[in-house]
Amino acid sequence: MKSRRVPAAVLALGAIAAICVSASSAGTRRPAASGTVKVLYAGSLVNVMEKKIGPAFSQATGYGYQGFGAGSKQVASEIKSKLIQGDVFISAAPSVNDTLRGTANGNWVTWYGEFASAPLVIGYSPQSRFASDFKTEHWWKILTTPGILLGRTDPVLDPKGVLTIQFINRASKTLKKPNLFAQTLGTAENTSQIFPEQTLLGRLEAGQLDAGFFYSIEAIEAGIPYVAPPLGKHYSALYTVTILNNAPNPAGALAFVQYLLGRQGLAILKGDGFHLLNGLLGGDAGTVPPSVKTLLTKKG
Repeated sequence: MKSRRVPAAVLALGAIAAICVSASSAGTRRPAASGTVKVLYAGSLVNVMEKKIGPAFSQATGYGYQGFGAGSKQVASEIKSKLIQGDVFISAAPSVNDTLRGTANGNWVTWYGEFASAPLVIGYSPQSRFASDFKTEHWWKILTTPGILLGRTDPVLDPKGVLTIQFINRASKTLKKPNLFAQTLGTAENTSQIFPEQTLLGRLEAGQLDAGFFYSIEAIEAGIPYVAPPLGKHYSALYTVTILNNAPNPAGALAFVQYLLGRQGLAILKGDGFHLLNGLLGGDAGTVPPSVKTLLTKKG
């Protein structure tokens, strides 16, 4: 009889231990992350999204991450036309969200929150023959020099392209140089200068361009020198985030926005030179998930 009782006692102890471990784990285990979160974003965010935010989000939460970057207006147009599908949309201009709001626009966006900004700057290649001039001459003198290869984005597809035109127009009036627009940009539709937002920086780094119009965060992330004209502070990207209606992975989308606006996400953005904004909401603020609204109104 004694030889039979020992195994039974061992089994009983093992069962009790298993129950204890299970109970302990149940109290601390997070809900399992499931699926991939597809984030559609402004092309100026390619480096920070693909090299930092995306990988860090996946590591922290267990969700997969897939990003797609292009001019904000282009991304919105493709969402509206159902050419691309995503869970989260990050734009570089609040007004782009309005093109996706309402029944006539497909009701893709109900709310959005501004979370960061970055001013327009003139970035230049350190290998350019004009590089030393940028350190000593007025920016407008360099941009009007014959032979300089200047890049910018399409105003039809990207808010930065619009800001570039507005900036040059204002500079023309402020500096009292009526020919500045024609001498720098040629025309608004000058195709020799216009490139997709997500590839413009790469062209500069490859030596195909001498200079280009970027947001400060792009230049900082890439480690390229830039000039920040005083007038440029009036022209900035205003980054917004929203969870798209009918998102394939709404739980993952919420997790991503919470990460982006949380302590870890904001630390990454701040380290890359973004100016963090506080409590700026657009659209129907009453439909913002409570956890997201809290984060949008408590950033410092």
